[in-house]
Amino acid sequence: MSSDTDAFARPRTGVRRYARSLWLLTTRDLKVRYSTSFLGYVWSVLDPLVMAGIYFFVFTLVFQRSVGDDPYIVFLLSGLLPWMWFTGAISDSTVAFAREAKLIRSTTIPRTIWVARLVLSKGIEFAFSLPVLAGFAIGAALLGFSISLQPEAALFPLAIIMQATLIFGIGLTVAPLVVFFRDLERATKLVLRFMFYASPIIYGLPDLAPLGLQGWAALNPLSGIFGIYRAAFFPEQLDWLAVGVSGVITIVVLGIGILVFRRTIRPVLKEI
Repeated sequence: MSSDTDAFARPRTGVRRYARSLWLLTTRDLKVRYSTSFLGYVWSVLDPLVMAGIYFFVFTLVFQRSVGDDPYIVFLLSGLLPWMWFTGAISDSTVAFAREAKLIRSTTIPRTIWVARLVLSKGIEFAFSLPVLAGFAIGAALLGFSISLQPEAALFPLAIIMQATLIFGIGLTVAPLVVFFRDLERATKLVLRFMFYASPIIYGLPDLAPLGLQGWAALNPLSGIFGIYRAAFFPEQLDWLAVGVSGVITIVVLGIGILVFRRTIRPVLKEI
């Protein structure tokens, strides 16, 4: 059987090789990204910090805020940081094959690794940004806000696993299809813009209850996942129904991604 699909067909024989190759490619990406940058690690958190600052200014100083919890900056960052992981990995998936075409054709490692490395590298950047969230939470507590780490923080690994699986599934679908449908790259960016406002980032899922939209919003797989992250500081943001829906949708998305990838990878290799 071809190495293009052996990550699914022969899970035992290539696990170590796959993991080693994945780690090497991921660390290569991170080294290249940071070695050519003077600020290095700072760039991993600068973008979400700037976005959080803008929304904090708009919703606290310009308009009277009626969504989210206090301290709002912590509320924002607990949604923005995982969103940056999601949007960054999905955006990069649209050029996953075009960017490394020669290397992909010349290697025999499973081609799924070119999507998996994006999930992992962006996930590591997300992990690097968590101390910033913790720093703002500590600062807010010192300023007198009623905030502390909740027992729900133990669910953090669950959110990470669910989000990584969701991103991987979407990436397996988007990466090969973009090769045949170039407009899909721009379409993906438009969908991500819509999803930003359709996901509980600047607001929380409970804020939609008075509008009768909480049930519909739960159909967005990011709603349950982001609720788990937020519950580390804001336990009322945890909605187990949304988490359950997110889990089911994530499994379905992964299955679709595997199916699409397996059926398109051979034509993709001929096309790139």
